[in-house]
Amino acid sequence: MEIFQYEFMINAFIAGVLIAILTSTLSLFVVVKRYAMLSDALAHISLLGVAIGFLFQVSTILTAIIISIIASIMIEYLRSYKKLYSDSMLSIFLSSALAMSVIIVSLSNSFNSSLFDYLFGSIVAVTSEDIFIISLFFILTILFMLVYYQKLLLISFNEELAISSGINVRLINLLFTALIGTLVAISIKIIGALLIGAIMIIPVVSAICLRQGFRITWILSTLFAIIGVVIGLVFSFYVSIPSGATIVIVLLLIFLLTLIFSKRSR
Repeated sequence: MEIFQYEFMINAFIAGVLIAILTSTLSLFVVVKRYAMLSDALAHISLLGVAIGFLFQVSTILTAIIISIIASIMIEYLRSYKKLYSDSMLSIFLSSALAMSVIIVSLSNSFNSSLFDYLFGSIVAVTSEDIFIISLFFILTILFMLVYYQKLLLISFNEELAISSGINVRLINLLFTALIGTLVAISIKIIGALLIGAIMIIPVVSAICLRQGFRITWILSTLFAIIGVVIGLVFSFYVSIPSGATIVIVLLLIFLLTLIFSKRSR
């Protein structure tokens, strides 16, 4: 196939499939914890990291990861120790990060095609270095899930029971939030900061509509995410439109189909 004759498309498919698996795995817990706005807040925070990278002319993905992890720790600290309402707190972080991004971009005069790619996603922007970072994070996430899966599952459904069972809830929540922050930071190149929340939430919600068990829901959400990414990337390549937007449209169609199917099967 013509599409696989280009190295950037091979990179995009590898990165896209890995991101699809990662988002489905972590986002299922985010949705269960009713913390869906977290991904959007961290996406705007990652964009701040990108703006800082452009300003100082350093690796944008590195600055995005660092800023996202710092913000993740702050968010979880305020939620756990200060008992601040999650939605209100995330709105503050989202708005503040976006405002600071606009100021930094204005000062550095760096609004160019590269920054546009980070806003809406670009299949051309993915490099071999990005593949390495995403693969490394993929392994790290697998190790985290192997160690903390059962505990994270209990925390997601009943945090008070987890605390009474002697589980270090604050540590696990902190690590989990940091993982989400890192995932968002490494995904915005191909998906886009303004659309990453959709790819993290839509496949999971689509799978939940089918009313299956937790593991089946995870498998279905992963399958939906991979289908969305693959079809979206192919369509994006041939029509020359932003990859992130195309992927989200495909995922939206999948969601509508699952919604119709779930209503008919009742």
